[in-house]
Amino acid sequence: MEKIYELMPQLITAFGQTFYMGFFTLTISAGLGIPLGTLLYLIRPGSMFEHRKIYWILDSLVNIIRSFPFLILMIAIIPFTRLIVGTSLGTNAVIVPLSISAIPDFARLIEQIMLDVNRGVIEMAESCGATTFQIVTKVLYREARSGIANTVTIISVLFVSYSTIAGVIGGGGIGDFAIRYGYYRYQPEVMFFTVILIIMLVQIIQTTGRIISTALDKRV
Repeated sequence: MEKIYELMPQLITAFGQTFYMGFFTLTISAGLGIPLGTLLYLIRPGSMFEHRKIYWILDSLVNIIRSFPFLILMIAIIPFTRLIVGTSLGTNAVIVPLSISAIPDFARLIEQIMLDVNRGVIEMAESCGATTFQIVTKVLYREARSGIANTVTIISVLFVSYSTIAGVIGGGGIGDFAIRYGYYRYQPEVMFFTVILIIMLVQIIQTTGRIISTALDKRV
């Protein structure tokens, strides 16, 4: 445990970097993924604003990005990352590929959640003269709020996994700490302790997400 105490300042910094990346990644992926998922739902074949061509383009784009392994995606978009944040290294740089990777996952999950919304509720809102904006915000999002909370939980857990690879471009974070101080320096106790912390972090995210999702589920 002596080595762990010695590395405590670096460990605290790593946790701070992880939460920093997580906050901005979730904010960006939710801010873009929810509208994209909603659009996919609205224009998919058989939906209220069916547009097969646009749906096919967006659906294909989502599938292509989701099929990229995160490490390859992170390296492939280095020029784009440099254009957005001015550098391809560091914590800020990692947020770009993390967000690009998370947005299509978020969108696909949101689309699937909305498909589970009772069609009768939507038709009732339409018959009452509700606008598209009202249907989306007051019906779809309200009915799907539990699923949206669950989606945030899933993406958060995926982020913890992906952020481990952040060390490749000097992104920092708890995963980078485990590799740098545990694996590269042949300190198995540091690696083991960090893995335990990551497991605890994931469990906290899962438990918190389940509680919120259950609280928002009107069927419970």
